[in-house]
Amino acid sequence: MKKVDNEFGQDEDGSLFDPRVRAAMTRFTQDGDTLAHEAAAATRAASHAIDRLRGHGTGSRGMSSGAFDLLLRLSGTDGISVGELAQAAGVSSRNVTGLVDTLERDGLAERVPDRRDRRSVLVGITAAGQEWIESFRRPSQLAMEAMFRGFTPQEMAQLRHLCLRVVENHQHLERHLGQA
Repeated sequence: MKKVDNEFGQDEDGSLFDPRVRAAMTRFTQDGDTLAHEAAAATRAASHAIDRLRGHGTGSRGMSSGAFDLLLRLSGTDGISVGELAQAAGVSSRNVTGLVDTLERDGLAERVPDRRDRRSVLVGITAAGQEWIESFRRPSQLAMEAMFRGFTPQEMAQLRHLCLRVVENHQHLERHLGQA
């Protein structure tokens, strides 16, 4: 193991790892194969780091990262149902309803009747919501560039691919467990 400039170690092949996680997972696993657990911990740590950065940026503008995510999903649409927003965001409809209430209170989104089904209500972005996104676009791009500094386009595509494979495996597992 080689020590690098931060709290991480480096395997012989140059791959980074967290020595604290490896030690904990070595104690946890019975066969000493810690790689899947270390990968899960690294994925979680990376996700939290990105969420904290997004939260800092949106929070300084008075918006939670969850509300920001919904606002982005609403941008460029004629409106989306709360259920569709919940499904797309991977959260409950109840959670989305609260976020929509906040966005609506701030004048960034609005509930509008569905022209195709008068019994349904859609959530749409307002002009103020679209302006909010436009004002946040460049700072957000700079933050993401900083987070992924040094990554090649191929590495970014591979990271995206691997993360979505994890999501896909999780969806398959949920379907399998739901049928048991």
